[in-house]
Amino acid sequence: MKVALAQINPTIGAFESNSKKILDFISKAKNMKADLVVFPELSLVGYPPLDLLDKDHFALDNLKYLKKLVPHIKNISAIIGYIEKNPQKKGKEFFNAAALITNGKIVSKHYKSLLPSYDVFDETRHFEPSKNVKMTRCGAMKLAISICEDMWTDKKFWKRRLYEFDPLAKMLQKQKNAHIINISASPYSFGKLKFRHELLKSIAKKYKSISIYVNQVGANDELIFDGGSFVLDEKGTVIAQCKDFEEDLIVVDLDKKEGPIHELPETEIEAVTHALTLGIQDYTKKCGFQKVIIGLSGGIDSAVVATLAVRALGAQNVLGVLLPSEFSSEASLKDANLLSQNLKITTHTLPIQDLYHSYLNKLSGIFKNAQITKTEENLQARIRGTLLMALSNQTGAMVLSTGNKSELAVGYCTLYGDMSGGLNVLSDVPKTLVYEIARFLNQEKNCIPKNILQKSPSAELKPHQKDQDTLPAYSDLDQLIKAYVEEHRSIQEMKKMGLSETMIQNTIGMIDFNEYKRRQAPPGLRISSKAFGMGRRLPIAQKYTELKESS
Repeated sequence: MKVALAQINPTIGAFESNSKKILDFISKAKNMKADLVVFPELSLVGYPPLDLLDKDHFALDNLKYLKKLVPHIKNISAIIGYIEKNPQKKGKEFFNAAALITNGKIVSKHYKSLLPSYDVFDETRHFEPSKNVKMTRCGAMKLAISICEDMWTDKKFWKRRLYEFDPLAKMLQKQKNAHIINISASPYSFGKLKFRHELLKSIAKKYKSISIYVNQVGANDELIFDGGSFVLDEKGTVIAQCKDFEEDLIVVDLDKKEGPIHELPETEIEAVTHALTLGIQDYTKKCGFQKVIIGLSGGIDSAVVATLAVRALGAQNVLGVLLPSEFSSEASLKDANLLSQNLKITTHTLPIQDLYHSYLNKLSGIFKNAQITKTEENLQARIRGTLLMALSNQTGAMVLSTGNKSELAVGYCTLYGDMSGGLNVLSDVPKTLVYEIARFLNQEKNCIPKNILQKSPSAELKPHQKDQDTLPAYSDLDQLIKAYVEEHRSIQEMKKMGLSETMIQNTIGMIDFNEYKRRQAPPGLRISSKAFGMGRRLPIAQKYTELKESS
């Protein structure tokens, strides 16, 4: 038997184009002599559909398109992810489902049992967990078909198990010579590919089964799906591997236990760079934009965003805008111009001094004899944001904001100013990681000027300003943000990391206080285990502080 892994990039709710893509991949799989082609979770629908499921016709339209697909699947079998109606009068309305289709007929239907409701997942909101699991056959193959979370139950991998029920164990406890197939929509985060391999390796060895894992690829809003589909033999050895971060179709011969093995990123920095590139590319395209606008300050963040945007969309689709004030250094202007020349992007220069002083004059009567330093700084950022959005309105291009996770965490950013835009590329990228990405990008193509990498970070909103005048060293700040936001560590645990209690308390105060800012920020691309986005839900109006441990 030959099985094709169809790693596709669907668009949520685009049933027509998703159907055409599925049929195209089926046709290619037939030409490659595959007996079965396997698609990702909710491949007909796109993942995650979220509250589109509240629309009465969404699930019905998905079923209509599935019905249209079925007759075209002949002389090959296919496993396709879709949404099934729950026929029971109680429970949630839908199942997250997979259909095995052979020669123009649905042979069997399989429903997801374990529905994640943590971090970015909220499947219990709309889907009913299946209480029944079953084996099926495709030709001579016995198949245990599962959907994403249904395989994430191995007790060796979790401090606390989330589920009592183990669908794979239920299906495979009395089976021999069965193949495991898991269709998935598992988003990328640091180290996720390695974790998936280790998890499925444990499962393959436990059940002595060939294990096939097919993951969605592409970006949908803030979630980036890396693909990385693969097949393991009974010993947990990789016998076939799809590419990461792009569509792919490979065929594995299960009898010979061999198939193509594509190279994966060598380092996590390379993987992150691919992820952010794909995130920009898909968010722009799927939202109907062709071009983007970036405010170029001569700093590291805007340099990395511009370089990633060119990588994703091409230089012809990226516009750089220099917005110097009287506090902008000549070196920064020179660096921004050199960057744009290296990237071969068009730029405009719009000095903001006259607008800035016009604002100050207008407010002078009200602000008379008042200390307005912070207001002056924010005015500059908001003038820049207004000009960038004006260009966006006029040209139809989307503004990419450039703030990083470190700044967003502690509120070192301005609402309606540098936070303006349609997508925040670096919102889940700490400042220290921004530099690592910049160095990797320069290995590929030396575009980011050396001075940008070497100079001290500064917002340049007042004379001789440096970020570290206000913030802790980024190496310490990023360590604390990871510990507090991503790992939920206590103050005592953070003190043991060598961080001072004063810095810890002050930084935590800033993180908690600035929740209201983050709620108004553009969507950001997720690359960590806990981003400032749909997976982190905290109240804005709250006064919780951790109790000090008694000595």
